[in-house]
Amino acid sequence: MTTTTATAEADRRTVSGSTPGAARGPRRPGRIRRIGLPYLLLLPALLLELLVHLVPMVMGILMSFKALTRFSIRDWSAAAWSGFDNYQISVDINAPAGEALLHSFWVTCGFTVLSVGLCWLLGTATAIFLQDTFRGRGVLRTLFLVPYALPVYTAVITWAFMFQHDNGLVNHVLHDQLGLTDKPSFWLIGDNSFFALLTVSVWKGWPFAFLVIMAGLQNIPRELYEAAALDGAGMWQQIRRITLPSLRPVNQVLVLVLFLWTFNDFNTPYVLFGKAAPEAADLISIHVYQTTFATWNFGTGSAMSVLLLLFLLVVTGLYLLLTSRERKRADA
Repeated sequence: MTTTTATAEADRRTVSGSTPGAARGPRRPGRIRRIGLPYLLLLPALLLELLVHLVPMVMGILMSFKALTRFSIRDWSAAAWSGFDNYQISVDINAPAGEALLHSFWVTCGFTVLSVGLCWLLGTATAIFLQDTFRGRGVLRTLFLVPYALPVYTAVITWAFMFQHDNGLVNHVLHDQLGLTDKPSFWLIGDNSFFALLTVSVWKGWPFAFLVIMAGLQNIPRELYEAAALDGAGMWQQIRRITLPSLRPVNQVLVLVLFLWTFNDFNTPYVLFGKAAPEAADLISIHVYQTTFATWNFGTGSAMSVLLLLFLLVVTGLYLLLTSRERKRADA
């Protein structure tokens, strides 16, 4: 009787098509198609990313281990291997190349800290100010985003004309009209070049911070501010207790993006100063360019680029680790 019951149950499953094999068989191609379709759509972007970024990166790493000069760059793949000689030259602070790279590194660190800090401060203050509704708020928002919308080369070239010694607008205002300086200053050479570069970087970078912070403020419920105002909290207390803590996830991403953009910035110093940046504004990106294409030390320049990449990877990894721990601690 047991055998008869099992046979009847098997026949019923066969007729209704509910056996495990029959159930999985027709659905397997559709499931594979659904799973593989996203990867198929991503394939063109992955191939372009491979060609545009990964392939030159791998070639740069290989070039850093070769003795590449103007005489061997024509057939760089056949150049002699130099091992870690290029890296030793780059990190030897007692040698001219290593000392210059270290100086450029510290200049870039100071420039990045000031630029990112000022961009974040201006963007946050402006976004908070424009949260209140008043006449002309839309016009101000549009005007504040103009530096971010302008092409980099157009904006920097305009600033280069403004920083001219004889007929620049900056000297005309500071010296001729306001009388703040004894004589017209040189902004594109000497020590003042650092402040000129910082000014241009902040001018074209803070609208991005303003845009991100303004978007983050939209997610903060207005009821929190109304409740805080009823409890007697002033504007600064509301910013400290409500606005800044609520913007912490946004600020974590914003600061990281601004850091990577600013530390790697090449267009701004190149357009502002040309191929040879002043010593006070010798950012590491323009320094690597000088080492590679001005002195024709392609192997050493590639090694410096790889060291810069490793530094940014380490800093980014540590930053993400610290912020993730802080987020977990806040959630707990």
